[in-house]
Amino acid sequence: MSEISKLAELRKILLGMEQALGLEDLSAVERDVYYAASDISDRHDGFRTVGLLKHSLVAGISRPTFFRALKSLVQKGYLSPSDTSDRGKYVVKHPSTKK
Repeated sequence: MSEISKLAELRKILLGMEQALGLEDLSAVERDVYYAASDISDRHDGFRTVGLLKHSLVAGISRPTFFRALKSLVQKGYLSPSDTSDRGKYVVKHPSTKK
């Protein structure tokens, strides 16, 4: 199996998992922001936008695009502002509990 074939298999697995979690309606940028937020939140209690901007999954996204995706994820219920902190801190909602 070639490296590209292995990569294609991984991509199919990822696509299947995204569909199972209901993430297929998110744009690629929204998914990357959501994945990065989830990664940070697994290690901390929520996340701050400053820290999220440094994550490798979103490092290549322009600031305006990043903030549009962040706003969209909040509007769609995937993220929510933290009740316990000031501006710039969010918590991740699991896709099955977002609504």
